[in-house]
Formats: sequence, structure tokens, C-alpha cells
Amino acid sequence: MPGKKYRTVMLIDDNEIDNLINQKMIEAAAIAENIYTHTGAKSAIEFLKNMEKMDVADKVLPDIIFLDIDMPLMDGFQFLDEFEKLAPVTKKKSRIVMLTSSINPQDFSRSKKYPNVKLYLNKPLSHDSIVKLDV
Repeated sequence: MPGKKYRTVMLIDDNEIDNLINQKMIEAAAIAENIYTHTGAKSAIEFLKNMEKMDVADKVLPDIIFLDIDMPLMDGFQFLDEFEKLAPVTKKKSRIVMLTSSINPQDFSRSKKYPNVKLYLNKPLSHDSIVKLDV
């Protein structure tokens, strides 16, 4: 059974290789029409803020954001804090999947405090986890 089709997926990870691998996995699973990649949480937040200003925000905002935790300048939790300040349209449309190599149980617990975090997955993305995605 094919996975649910999403208009847009966003990958946020400071590791370009991880972004590339995850992008290829998502493309192979054919669950998204568009894939945006960001190597920093700060640029991703700025992108979302800019998209909110456009009349086509509902068409360009990502349905799913795969978010790494451990990044320089702005980590995943700082991104989540900034995400909470975004417009209601963004918070309603974009669901977040924490995609991390962290095995720290505190990270998992902490991620549950954010209403838009719908899932916590360990890297790397697998074909199985992508097609079973239901957020």
C-alpha cells in the first residue's frame, strides 16, 4: 500500500549527507511532491516566516518537517521554541517529526512538550518508516 501523499516535506539537518540520503529515501517512497532541505534551523525558521507573508502560504508551507535535534547555532529545540511563535496557519499545517541520532531519553520526553511534534524517529529514515508515516 503506497504511503500518504504530502504536498511538501521539509528536512532540517546540519549534516548535508543525512539530508541527501533522507531526500532520496522520501523520493523513492514517493510520498511528497516537493522536498525542501535546510542545513540550519535558523534558515528554516526564516523560510517559514517568509512563506507566511505570501498569499499562497497554504500551498508552500510544508506538511511535514523532519527536524534534527543536535545542530549548531540553533538546535532542534530552539527551532521548536521559535516555531511556537509562528502564525496559526503554519502551526496548523506543519507537523513535526523529530529525526535524530540522539538516544537520550530526555530528548524524547522534552519533544513531547511541543504540540506540533507528532513523532520521534531515530536516524536514518527507512523506507518502512516513511511509508508508514501517518502524522
